[in-house]
Amino acid sequence: MFNFSRFMAVVKARNLEFFRDKSSLAWNIMFPVLLLAVFSMVFSGGGKAQYKVGVIVSSESPHDFIQTKYIDFVDYQQLDLALLKLEQHKIDFIIDSSNGDYWLNEQSVKGYFVEKIFVSDYKHFKRQVTQGQEISYVDWVLPGILGMNMMFSCLFGVGYVIVRYRKNSVLKRLKATPLSALEFVCAQLLSRLFIVLLMISFVYSGCNLFFNFYMQGSYLDLFIVAVIGAMSLISLGLLISTRSKSEELVGGLLNMVTWPMMMLSGVWFSLEGAPQMVKMVAETFPLTHLVSAARSVITEGASLSDVKYQLTILITMTLVCLLLSAKLFSWDSDG
Repeated sequence: MFNFSRFMAVVKARNLEFFRDKSSLAWNIMFPVLLLAVFSMVFSGGGKAQYKVGVIVSSESPHDFIQTKYIDFVDYQQLDLALLKLEQHKIDFIIDSSNGDYWLNEQSVKGYFVEKIFVSDYKHFKRQVTQGQEISYVDWVLPGILGMNMMFSCLFGVGYVIVRYRKNSVLKRLKATPLSALEFVCAQLLSRLFIVLLMISFVYSGCNLFFNFYMQGSYLDLFIVAVIGAMSLISLGLLISTRSKSEELVGGLLNMVTWPMMMLSGVWFSLEGAPQMVKMVAETFPLTHLVSAARSVITEGASLSDVKYQLTILITMTLVCLLLSAKLFSWDSDG
């Protein structure tokens, strides 16, 4: 029978243990701040010239122009989504052959040159214009950096702690109490969730004073996405450490999980043009869905219903990993 008082006692003990470790506390605050500061300086300029054109999928697309070298073409099924990308300067130009229109952001320098190239051969297309604020790379990469910081805090913060408890016989002593495995893993999840959300909220709010981050959606929706994403990552960390008996083993397992997620979850670059196999692998990572949902809320103004696919996957991963952790949990270092 699940006992709430035992559950809260473990939560309180774990929180006190974390906040008394000053070096770990400082690292959780300073790491994402340093990353954001570095990226702000590195990508403050315009970067390399690159043209990206959105094409509304149609059998009447101007095939000759699509073969133009040094221009990236991105297919869109919906004009509304393409226009949002154009307003945010994520693409430089839109061709809508079904309506005989082309779209241009009047504030885009790159769009001006693409238009000159396009109208030289396709004068019969009607000119449509829009406006919008450019999203800097720092604003775009922000959800990825915060998500990556959450990933390391959730996975390593849970994995190493439980292995240390197991090696120091703390778990063996807890086994002699009425505390159940489910109560213990749920307490670890709640404790780490509180710590992660507190740190991320503090970092985001503090950095926002200096960087003035772009925000289209609701802060409440973003917070809910962060809660669900963090729970999924914590439960994965619990599952990895549920039977691990040494720091070396759990460290290897955690690195084996975190590095692919860091490289293939859309943290540093968009997966829009990636090979299908890469996208399929990325779909298995909770960080992919966390970053995708958070980025949609921040840059596109998406609501929770708009990111329900990502949230459903994260919730499912959380439940599966949590139940497996409780089922397979080992209290002893030799069992």
